[in-house]
Amino acid sequence: MGRAFEFRKERKFKRWAKMAKTFTRIGKDIVMAVKEGGPDPETNARLRAVIQNAKAANMPKDNVERAIKRATDKDTANYKEVIFEGYAPHGIAVLVETATDNNTRTVANVRAVFNKYNGNLGTSGSVVFMFDRKCHFKIARAEHDLEELELELIDAGVEEIFEDGEDILIYGPFESFGAIQSGLEERGIEILSSEFEWIPQNTQKLSEDQEEEVNKLLEKMEEDDDVQNVWHSMA
Repeated sequence: MGRAFEFRKERKFKRWAKMAKTFTRIGKDIVMAVKEGGPDPETNARLRAVIQNAKAANMPKDNVERAIKRATDKDTANYKEVIFEGYAPHGIAVLVETATDNNTRTVANVRAVFNKYNGNLGTSGSVVFMFDRKCHFKIARAEHDLEELELELIDAGVEEIFEDGEDILIYGPFESFGAIQSGLEERGIEILSSEFEWIPQNTQKLSEDQEEEVNKLLEKMEEDDDVQNVWHSMA
């Protein structure tokens, strides 16, 4: 078949693997949302947000409905959100967000990745102070006036609004998530997706070789089934 075919096949498998990982992450988010606030998205703001993210990720509707139904089963284990802190090579701070039903397994897996790739798992509080936790929403560009929209939502906690291609990104502090979500919904603005982010207060520039070394650790960490997101301070 030749190299071109092999390259296309490799890219396809990587895309499928990434899609499967995304669906797994969203599935866990659905379980946690339902366990916390019930299976009705009309009365469960967190579940409503997760369903929006599922739609944005092209997750099939059947998958979403199955995940909600599974979450209502008392025998379905709940997931606990746990954040691990540590350092990658060259002093890069790393936050690892996990959703786990077996903390012992997750701790062991996270520590093993840090150790294998010349990093180290830190103690609670050793890294998180270097990051700010933010929420963001993505909406369609449509006919929105950015300055006007920002003024309307500033009391809800919005800190920044800017264009991102054909979309608009709206940022605010973590604790303003609910108020911003309500503010957008009250104005009839469709939310395409929403996320929480850990944004580093300062970033560190590395050489190309050093970046490659850090990326090996980050990529391996993201492969773990218990890991939801990995944040870092590399520029």
